[in-house]
Amino acid sequence: MKGARRCLALLLVLGFAQTAGAMPASARETRETREPAGVTRAAGAPSPDDPTAHRTIGIRLLDAPESRRADPRAQAYIVDHLAPGSTIERRVEVFNESPEPMHVDLYAAAATIAKGRFTFARGRTPDELTGWTSLDRTGLDLAASATARVRTTIRVPKDAAEGERYGVVWAQTGTPADRSHTVTMLGRVGVRMYIDVGPGGEPPSDFKIDGIRSTRAADGRAEVHARIHNTGGRALDISGALSLRDGPSGLRAGPFAARTGTSLAPGDAAEVVVPLDARLPDGPWTVALTARSGLVERTARAKVTFPDSPEAAGEVVASVTQQGQLLGRFPTLVAVGLSALLLVALCLPVSRFLRRRR
Repeated sequence: MKGARRCLALLLVLGFAQTAGAMPASARETRETREPAGVTRAAGAPSPDDPTAHRTIGIRLLDAPESRRADPRAQAYIVDHLAPGSTIERRVEVFNESPEPMHVDLYAAAATIAKGRFTFARGRTPDELTGWTSLDRTGLDLAASATARVRTTIRVPKDAAEGERYGVVWAQTGTPADRSHTVTMLGRVGVRMYIDVGPGGEPPSDFKIDGIRSTRAADGRAEVHARIHNTGGRALDISGALSLRDGPSGLRAGPFAARTGTSLAPGDAAEVVVPLDARLPDGPWTVALTARSGLVERTARAKVTFPDSPEAAGEVVASVTQQGQLLGRFPTLVAVGLSALLLVALCLPVSRFLRRRR
């Protein structure tokens, strides 16, 4: 019995250590510097001396927490879960890609997610998140082909309510109206912010593919529409691709990329559209749609036949077979469970041996 109790104590200690390792440290402690994959660029206003010459600025995120280094969304956007009273810092890099000097204004502005889109507020419209956000520089004078780094600080009040907030850190350039130009020309690029506030661990991210239907666009191209439902506790940015097989004469096609730009707040649902080739036969086909957001990936399969014309609606496949996986790191809870099962398996023969020995 003593051997069994020792094994049980060891099991509890290991389980606590694994769980403690999964608990998020403060964002200050886990911040790392790395070159992100995503860069945002935008054409700015025309030069006053040459209205046909466009000036270009870009912006990219430089920092992400250690716990999110496998998450592709965290490489491009400020994505984090924070407890009330927390503070994080992120750096962004702004660069001037034009052959002339440029003044760039920097500020944070509001954003929302509605009807499947991440929607930017007009101008410098504030919201709760922008009230928590400050920049160490609000203006830059960049020489031609020059870059500069700006520190963004987000301080969450101690009395902040639970929930997710959205915003954008903007870099903006433009030509003001004057005697020669009666219209102000502005161009801006930004880094999105997805900040969830609440005690304890981060709400899980998840979604499901509710249904698939086939259509034809006005130009005659076949399309596949899939309804995505956000069943988790964090906002999602959906991307994906579609492959077709078992078509007429055993044809295969794809993969075809889904149209980008679908964002879903928790509980929301929207359609993802995959445009195909107009020469694609009507079918029937077996389609496999793989959708992903960050580290969450789901694949749905269904039988579809494309309609003859844009006016004829395709049949909605309400029941689709789907499977999912968590990309990136091995889930901590699964690791804890396997460790516990392994220790139990080791403890049983040890305890039996000790009883026989006594």
